[in-house]
Amino acid sequence: MFEGQKHILVVDDDTRLRSLLQRYLREQGFWVSASKDAIVAQSLLSCYKIDLMIVDVMMPKLSGTSFLKQLRSSGDTTPVILLTAMGEAEDRVNGLEIGADDYVAKPFEPKELVLRINNILRRTQKAKEQSSRLVFNNICYDLNKGELCSLDGTIIHITPVERTLLNFLGKKLGEVHTRDELAEILGVGENLRTVDVQITRLRKKIEIDTKNPCYLQTIRGKGYMLISE
Repeated sequence: MFEGQKHILVVDDDTRLRSLLQRYLREQGFWVSASKDAIVAQSLLSCYKIDLMIVDVMMPKLSGTSFLKQLRSSGDTTPVILLTAMGEAEDRVNGLEIGADDYVAKPFEPKELVLRINNILRRTQKAKEQSSRLVFNNICYDLNKGELCSLDGTIIHITPVERTLLNFLGKKLGEVHTRDELAEILGVGENLRTVDVQITRLRKKIEIDTKNPCYLQTIRGKGYMLISE
């Protein structure tokens, strides 16, 4: 599997269709795994990073819709395209209501399926990029890149310690963290004053009014909390 190559899992009990989809999608540049039923698919999901699944509705043991319900109830957000021979509007609506990202009725054009796959992957990537960005008024922090910049793209210098604080607090937005916890994260032992100093320095870079912080807040008697717009 090449870096950046998307991994697609085809789940269908029809051996011929499964094989055809594998071959066609590989020709389109995807890394493709396949499963004859949802039970095997569950084991593959636990072992590999899957970017998108193509799931047949009518399968033995566990139907595609039941499989999808289980995924969504467990918090799995992997994009899913449902395949079925049933093309009525009611069936399509049902598939979307339980968490499918798209719904394709058999028979279908492989080219159309690839277009739908690419559209979903683009939306997913955009959503990931947006969720990794923290916005503080006119300042933005990218959790993936570890960069703080103004909205016009100007890079704002931050120290490794400030980056550690932003990464930790940014991944737990709205949660209160004690000074002891942050001291451990920063590796300063029991020197809690160092935590306060670093918080003050970071506020100067993301707050409009450091005396009345909106984003990096002090929760009296508890600790600190970061929020983003």
